[in-house]
Amino acid sequence: MARQSLGTAQLSRRRLSLALPWMFFGLVVPPVRAGTGVHQATRTLMGTRVDLTLQGLDAVALSQAADAAYAEMTRLADMMSRFRGTSALNAINLAAGLQAVSVPAELMRVLKMAQAAARSSAGGFDATVGSLRAWNFDPSRPSIATPEQVAAQLKLVDFHALVLDERAGTAYLSQRGMRLDLGGIAKLPILQAGMRQLQRQGVRNAMINGGGDVLVNGQLNGRAWRIGLRDPRQPERLLGSVSLERGFVAASGDYERFVMHQGKRLHHVLDPKTGYPTQGPHGVALIGEELDAINGLGTAIMVAGAQAGRERLARTAGVDALIVDADNSLWLSPGMARRLGRGAV
Repeated sequence: MARQSLGTAQLSRRRLSLALPWMFFGLVVPPVRAGTGVHQATRTLMGTRVDLTLQGLDAVALSQAADAAYAEMTRLADMMSRFRGTSALNAINLAAGLQAVSVPAELMRVLKMAQAAARSSAGGFDATVGSLRAWNFDPSRPSIATPEQVAAQLKLVDFHALVLDERAGTAYLSQRGMRLDLGGIAKLPILQAGMRQLQRQGVRNAMINGGGDVLVNGQLNGRAWRIGLRDPRQPERLLGSVSLERGFVAASGDYERFVMHQGKRLHHVLDPKTGYPTQGPHGVALIGEELDAINGLGTAIMVAGAQAGRERLARTAGVDALIVDADNSLWLSPGMARRLGRGAV
């Protein structure tokens, strides 16, 4: 489950020339221009740019590890893509209302995460928003759903209609015409699988930046990874930076994928209850070490609103957060305020 006072280009040139471990969260990752044993690679996966930055003693081993990580992430992305006609996910969609479908264990795990996120958010996160097929936020071929299309397709949005049988290894959408979209929940597990592949290859210092969602382990040049947090109100600028040696930084926002229609910006985070783009926060950034604690949470907060999001975060251990509300006000959890060197807002 998109989003200052520091100038991005100026900062990147100055910092990286000193080989400091600085990576931009949600921005293009500049090359590290100094340091020992640093390997960087970039490929397009999941419709976005996925950057790897690895550090170790053996350049050949790092390159091979990067290839292995990309191969694993590509395998899983192909499995879980709704845009790939032969994917395991689309097998479920095509069999909706007809029969249960056998699914790989990796897909079952993500589907279980999606259902857990749906239950914990009272439907704020719902993978069956894929049923709202009239929307397309690709600027090259945008499609704006009509009220009639939304009304008809909204009837098919219901996470309760996804039936998972873990013992049999099957998934079933009980209504014909339903569709799953795992875009809000699959990326972080796929990045995690890439990191595990790197670790199997002996890489202990690594960063994976998947279109603004970041996963790190270890250090770069002997220091914690530094990740710049984008300001959803001005996405070309930064709110500040955080240091991290293990864990995830995940973003949800209305600034990544959107189209303009009749003077309004319509973005890709859809409210499962209305069928339209959310009207709440402009963006949410989350930091945590455990995948289950943050996966799908940003989207759920975008749907529920800032106040409900703050209340939920107060009950969620191990997650630091920032929320930029619809009125452009900024809220920082106590942990995020400490990370950014600010007082709580």
